[in-house]
This record gives sequence, structure tokens and C-alpha cells, in this order.
Amino acid sequence: MSLPEAFLQNLRAQLGEAEFHLYLQAMEQPHTRGLRLNPLRALSADWRSVGPDGLEGPIPWAADAWYLAPDSRAGAHSLHEGGAYYLQEPSAMAAVAALDVRPGQRVLDLCAAPGGKSTQIAGLLAGEGLLVANEPVPARAQVLSRNVERLGVRNAAVLCALPDALQARFPAFFDRVLVDAPCSGEGMFRRQVEARAEWTPDSPARCAARQLDILRCAARMLRPGGLMVYSTCTFNTVENEGVLERFLSEHADFALDAFALPGLDPAPGGILRLFPQRVRGEGHFVSRLRRAANAPVPAPEGRPTRPRRSVEAPPWREPLTQCLAQTLSPQADAKALLRRARAFGEALYAVPDGLPDLSGLRVLRAGLLLGHTAARRVEPDHALAMALAPAEALHTAALTVEEALRYQHGEALPAPQGAPRGYTLMTLAGCPLGFAKCSDGLYKNHYPKGLRR
Repeated sequence: MSLPEAFLQNLRAQLGEAEFHLYLQAMEQPHTRGLRLNPLRALSADWRSVGPDGLEGPIPWAADAWYLAPDSRAGAHSLHEGGAYYLQEPSAMAAVAALDVRPGQRVLDLCAAPGGKSTQIAGLLAGEGLLVANEPVPARAQVLSRNVERLGVRNAAVLCALPDALQARFPAFFDRVLVDAPCSGEGMFRRQVEARAEWTPDSPARCAARQLDILRCAARMLRPGGLMVYSTCTFNTVENEGVLERFLSEHADFALDAFALPGLDPAPGGILRLFPQRVRGEGHFVSRLRRAANAPVPAPEGRPTRPRRSVEAPPWREPLTQCLAQTLSPQADAKALLRRARAFGEALYAVPDGLPDLSGLRVLRAGLLLGHTAARRVEPDHALAMALAPAEALHTAALTVEEALRYQHGEALPAPQGAPRGYTLMTLAGCPLGFAKCSDGLYKNHYPKGLRR
């Protein structure tokens, strides 16, 4: 493997000669792959028998996570498209593990695409509280939004904004903040050829300046007593300890916070480094900071905008009520969804409790997308299907692996005699795949055309 010479010189000085050679040996091995199960899915007990191949030993520092064999095709399996799991590099799972997320908290993932850490946070929230997942780059934000939908996350807002546009909107708002900052990517050299090609000797300094600006914005959005994790997938001290030192010199109300994760060295100083020669994973840097409980809270800039309350029910309320009645079972609690329903143009969302006004920001997703208004009716959206457990759907159809592939290809499937008419949740091993509409002895396909394969 060809690595940048300046990078090698820096790393040799950082590690020492003996460990530097262990690093070079590790770089000749295949990169490490991982799979993290989605706890928002209630998979059937036999999912392993129909699931992907190549699952190996568990990843100790992340819940329900497994190593994957190098040749596993887990990404091509129907359960992957159904959001049963997320493919994620094992060492990258350590950042959210260090964040210590609890159900009911408000959590910000400030640099969130493609969504691995956001969906990991969502699993730990277990449907309670609020997740704000932000990505400033529009194309990457679309990928983030798609992954949030695929894994059935109900309580997330997906934004596309620069960090400084958010800091005035969310002063001291979040219990937890994750800053997985854009970096020079040295920890991904074994995995990504483009990371090696894009690295230059001045990459660390350029990234560090941007990382410090992001941290400054993030600090303003963390409540007193809250935790913030700053992580990168790079090795150099310029972007890691150097950025932290500068940040802490400016923010007396923040301090590094000790933590320990299973299977990894403890971090009594609040800093953890993962190298491929030390752990079964790629490179990652994880640090945890706590804001002082008595830190001053900045006042919001400007007066908050409050939505006007109308005495009359909106015109979409009755069609949405009918749509949910024809789609959901009583276990889904349609009344709770209706209580939180808001219209964004033709899109109807169940907005998470506690989500503040987002006017003026680019919002890609404001909770659970229930459906779209069409004439005088509401058509349920694919996102609603992906957020349901089979017991929450009025009608379900359990598919085989072969039928699931045909469904995701866009085919209609034969319905058994006597199958009830109307929207039906198609499932595989208890995992939702999407809707079909039963009519004339067929499950007519409603899998989105843009997702068909």
C-alpha cells in the first residue's frame, strides 16, 4: 500500500519505531467491516437463518454489533434495505458509545452524514426524546435522510445547515452533542483509496481550523451539565489534541470527562485513540467533554416564532384519520400520531415532541413522514411503513427471501385466497420492507421506484 511520505514520518514520530512497524503490518491486512443491528426492529427469532452471511464475533464496545467477514454481501440483502441493520466500521461505533445516550434526551449529531452515528443514537433513544441530525452538504444530507428513514426512526429531524446557523436557534438546548468532525481521514487509509489520494501535508492544519469553528458552535448548543463527544477518523495530534487544547483554552466551562468502553483501553483523561494495530478496526479518535453544571446559559437571539393555533381542523385532518385507520392496527396508537401531525406543503409529518420552530432552516425530515395529500385523500408514505412493527399494521404479509427480492425489485406478488383488501405491510423475518396494496388477488407493489433494485 502506497501511503503519503509526510504522513508516515509524522506517524513514526507519534508511535515510535516498534509500533510504527506494527501499524505498517496491519495496513497490509483487509480493512475491518462491521454490522450493527437496529434495536428499533423487532426481528423474529429465526432472522439469522434468513439473514446475511459472514457474521463473526460481537464487537464489544457497541450493543448488538458484529464483525463481518471481508467477503460478506450483507449490503445486498433485503434485510439491509429493510433497515434491520446498518453497516458501519467497528471503531466508528465507539464515538456514540462514549456519548452515553439515554432514552428521552435531546441529542444533536452536528456532522451527521451518512447516518451511521445518527442511527446508532436513535437506537439508544429507543423512540423517546429528540434527535436532530444535521449535515451541511446537501447531497450528503439526502443520504442521511434516506438512512434515517430506512431504519425507521420516528423522533428525528434531519437538517441541512451550517453549524453557525444552528447555534442561535438551539442555545443550551441539547443534553448530548456529537461532533464527528470532517477531517483528513488518516484512519481510513486502509479502507479508502480516495482518502490517501486527497491527503496533503497541509491537510491537518486546514481541517483543524474548521474543526475548531464547529466545536465553538457546538458548545453553545449544549446545556450545562451535558456531554459532548468530539471525534475524528484521523491520527495526527493537530486535529485531535491540538484542537481540543485550543477549544478548552477558550471555554473554561468545559473539561475532558473520563470514560471507559468494553473491550477498549480506559480513557481516564477523556481521550481514546483506536489504531488498526491495537484493535480490530480502522483508525478513530474519541474524546468526551462535560460542560459545567453552573455554566451560564445564553439567551436566544430574537423572539421565538410560535405556530398559530386554528380553532378549525385543517382540511387534511379527516383524510389523514381515514388513511391511518385503513393502514394501522390499534397497537400503533394513531391518536398519538394525529396529535403530532403537521403539514409541510403536501407532506404530513408526526413531529417529535419538543421540536422547536425550524422556520428559516432547510429541513429534509421533521419526524415521521406519515403521508402526502392527494386530492381529498392521504396516501401513506414509505417512511410510515418503515417505522412500523408488524403488529402495528392493520394487514401484514410475511415474505420469503425470494419474495422479498421480487418485492424490492418492484414486482406484484400473488396474495393468498381471502387476503384482506387494502394497504398491507410486507415483512421479512419481522422486518418491515414497505407497503403493497391487496386487490384482485395480488399484492400491488408500492415500493418506491427510486429504491427498486
